[in-house]
Amino acid sequence: MKLKIYQVDAFPENIFEGNPAAVVPLENWLPDNIMQQIAMENNLSETAFFVPIENGFHIRWFTPLAEVNLCGHATLASAHVLFQHLNYSEKEVHFKSRSGILKVKRRTTL
Repeated sequence: MKLKIYQVDAFPENIFEGNPAAVVPLENWLPDNIMQQIAMENNLSETAFFVPIENGFHIRWFTPLAEVNLCGHATLASAHVLFQHLNYSEKEVHFKSRSGILKVKRRTTL
């Protein structure tokens, strides 16, 4: 199996700073145990996985030990991957999660 995995530093002031998260875009969900093993291999505080759904994406987060209900920095990292690397053209992305709908707006340069 080949998957693209992005490592993104959220909230950095400088290069190699910030809060790192792995982001794994998927077309369909993998088995939970496989996503858990990927998170263990990444060995970051969180690995975010998302799949496309109508009107946005479904997102899930895994630590190296367990799935969690919410992770802000990994959500922002996922939005960054969509906007900057996967050419998502909308101005706002909606993530469906265990904690409800999360929205991230693309911000233009200051």
